Amino acid sequence: MAKVLATEIRVGNLIEWDKRIWRVLKSYHVHVGGRGGAFMQVEMKDIEAGTKTNQRIRTEDKVERAFVEPREMTFLYQDGDNYIFMDKENYEQLNLSQEFLEGQYEYLLPNTDVQVNFHNDRAIGVQLPASVVLTITDTEPNLKGATATSSYKPATMETGLVVMVPPFVLQGEKIKINTDSGEYIERA
Repeated sequence: MAKVLATEIRVGNLIEWDKRIWRVLKSYHVHVGGRGGAFMQVEMKDIEAGTKTNQRIRTEDKVERAFVEPREMTFLYQDGDNYIFMDKENYEQLNLSQEFLEGQYEYLLPNTDVQVNFHNDRAIGVQLPASVVLTITDTEPNLKGATATSSYKPATMETGLVVMVPPFVLQGEKIKINTDSGEYIERA
């Protein structure tokens, strides 16, 4: 296993914490002025028990990354609450539940390439691309004279994901979204 700095922890990573393997669900860099210093606020889920925990890890600390076998796969389609992936090397299919993909399934469109991590021949996590392009299916209409200000409006994507977008972005447009933070990046 390899040690990495706490600042290198990303959503979807697998880390060893308290002698268990955890999948990172959320990861925020927090900097508190003054004495507090900076730390990473990490929400993670135990892959065996399914329990969740929040941990504060100092930015200068190192954590163990779990040894995993990454496999390049393509998301094919959704079948009810199951998501079907295909291994790019041997064309085997893998079913993952919506619960397993918690917080990630809303970024998946058919033919999206992802990395599925395996530990002891069992799927334990999915690593999404850094950003995805999705189409807006519903948002408030554009206001005349609206410019890129600090006011944002909610927009529903084709996958059901809701993202805050600038007022000039319209329904039917494709936008690029950061998969780590779930934030609008730019028009695509």
